[in-house]
Amino acid sequence: MKKIVSLLLCVAVLSGCGISHTGRGAIVGTGAGAGLGAGIGALIGGEKGAAIGAAIGAGVGAGAGTIIGRQMDKKAEELAKLENVQVETVKDVNGLEAIKVTFDSGILFDFNKSTLRTEAKQQLDKFAAEMSDMPETGITVYGHTDNVGSEAVNKRISLQRAESVGNYLNGKGIAKSRLTMEGMGFDQPVADNTTEVGRAQNRRVEIYITANEKMIEEATKQAGQ
Repeated sequence: MKKIVSLLLCVAVLSGCGISHTGRGAIVGTGAGAGLGAGIGALIGGEKGAAIGAAIGAGVGAGAGTIIGRQMDKKAEELAKLENVQVETVKDVNGLEAIKVTFDSGILFDFNKSTLRTEAKQQLDKFAAEMSDMPETGITVYGHTDNVGSEAVNKRISLQRAESVGNYLNGKGIAKSRLTMEGMGFDQPVADNTTEVGRAQNRRVEIYITANEKMIEEATKQAGQ
């Protein structure tokens, strides 16, 4: 059964949301176009979070936001059916609904490695297939680590892991122009690094799906704005 809880509650106590990273994916939803406001990225990262998506430089009307919200909600529900992922709806820098997909690094990679495991490729195959009908979105891949080891080493492996995921998705039909890959090292923990359970949660790969400018333009036309 999918677990649906409030995003605000989950952001406040993310490490204790009770959402399993194994088994069938979980979805944290807010409803189509619901107005939680921008800046969720900073909250998730403890004020260090990178902005989600690219700012378009102009306000987006409520009607367009609702249209995009419905599309994102539908896609989030589809992605939540994948195994071994956590799916959440969040807000991007434009205040529009976006999707956050989290994979445990242990599911994708062997310890201290950045080469995708065979099982990981199978999961990413399914993710790429699910995203094939939504080409007007940006896909940002962030690699994260725990705080064991030096900052430089963790930064490097987190980037290598993000690039492994992004490059694999590109090979599976996701246009390179849609992809951004970045290594965050241990700067954005979501759990306590003093415990093994917490460190395991911090070793993760996050994929953010956001509306690009073309998607926003089309939604604005549909809304008659």
